[in-house]
Amino acid sequence: MDADWGRRVLLTFVLGVAALLAALEVTLARGTDPAMKPEAPWLAPLGDMDRALANGDLGAAVAARHRAHLAALGSRRWEGFVAVGDAALRLGDASGDPRPITREARRAYLSALMHARSQGSLEGVLRATGAFARLGDRDMVEQGIRIAQDIARGDDAAQKRIATLAGIWIDELL
Repeated sequence: MDADWGRRVLLTFVLGVAALLAALEVTLARGTDPAMKPEAPWLAPLGDMDRALANGDLGAAVAARHRAHLAALGSRRWEGFVAVGDAALRLGDASGDPRPITREARRAYLSALMHARSQGSLEGVLRATGAFARLGDRDMVEQGIRIAQDIARGDDAAQKRIATLAGIWIDELL
């Protein structure tokens, strides 16, 4: 029991330090030339996270995932939020207690869904909805399906694709 408590304290501390470092990084990044910003700025921190996980460095992995989250926030692109949500689940699996980080993944997927909807991206809505299906969140799957149907209004091929995916997702949730 003490080991679990210690792990949680360490994880909380590391998240706090990561938040401070990320805030500094975002502040510094705002002063740079926008033309110099990478197309997918969350990719490098996620690569760092995966390398840290491979090396068993949970603290560095948590910090890197947080930097990726901030990069996704700065980009305002659904792709970044999906990638960060997927990374959060990998991090949770590696930590041995996925419950706390699963909430982070869910928030990232919700951000992905909202950004995809506002950008009119059917692919983004479907990717986020599929992520909610993997989490077992039936309500968000149903919401995502409705958003996808609205975006694809008038496109029969897209509506058929949505119906097929909806059937798969709903079957998985039963």
